[in-house]
Amino acid sequence: MVNLVAAQKPLLRGLMKMAGIRPHIIEIEPGTVMNIWVPCETIKKPNKKSKKSTTEYQITKPKPIKPVVVLVHGFAAEGIVTWQFQVGSLAKKYSIYVPDLLFFGGSTTDSPDRSPTFQAECLVKGLRKLGIEKCTVVGFSYGGMVAFKMAEMYPELVEAVVVSGSVLAMTDSISNETLQSLGFPSSSQLLLPNTVNECKALLKVAAHKKLWFPDRLHKDFLEVMFNNRKERGELLEGLVVSNKDIAIPKFVQRIHLLWGENDQIFKLEVAQNMKEQLGEKATFEGIKKAGHLVHIERPCVYNRCLKKFLASLHADIIQA
Repeated sequence: MVNLVAAQKPLLRGLMKMAGIRPHIIEIEPGTVMNIWVPCETIKKPNKKSKKSTTEYQITKPKPIKPVVVLVHGFAAEGIVTWQFQVGSLAKKYSIYVPDLLFFGGSTTDSPDRSPTFQAECLVKGLRKLGIEKCTVVGFSYGGMVAFKMAEMYPELVEAVVVSGSVLAMTDSISNETLQSLGFPSSSQLLLPNTVNECKALLKVAAHKKLWFPDRLHKDFLEVMFNNRKERGELLEGLVVSNKDIAIPKFVQRIHLLWGENDQIFKLEVAQNMKEQLGEKATFEGIKKAGHLVHIERPCVYNRCLKKFLASLHADIIQA
């Protein structure tokens, strides 16, 4: 029987190409490769006689002309699945880059490091190999933690950050409180479902609206989207840090917290408290009738808010 989710992948990839981005595999370091969807105008297909795979392209124009926006996905799906409603909306005015983090999509590593810091380091190396000198990073959930790490460690590259449904770091207290409030015994049971019922439970807490899908679609989603289970479980273990090891970084960038007001995983209070911790460079914007999956539940509103922030950011840069 045809897997419905797998069958839709070629369509989604085609839509992404129509929006102006294509997949490009980059060797970050020996043993580590990362798949990043990049603007079509920066690459060309290899010669037909080449033995390279169809996802490997040659970079022709290393430096994008338009302002660069990097969209970093969360834990439940790879890049273009997560950001399918944003790419087309942003691509006209911005050079859009959509990476698959390690152990998602086509990205893998033989390194034992499973920390968000390592994800950030690898992504930055990949972006630099693509000739990117400045960018705005938009991170959702797990991708938000990676985005914060990128901004902290590479302020010369990351000029601004937009984060939805995330935290600066997953401390043990935040992890325990979140899981307890949601009624899950562990983060792996929440974010790495094994059964249709567990997949439904994840969707229930992630979305504000009651979304119904047939059991077969949940089953197909589990088969396609939750591969590399062992490594992803290790990513979850590497995510949690002790409260005593956390200090609030002093970010030099503008940080915009764009939140679903009905987020059950990282509630509105979490975002508001984080804004206070981050100081005057941080701004907050809530989107009504949306949960953790704010960019999917209300994509038009999310895109409008995001583009408004990006426009103000680049207006500030021009004036400076």
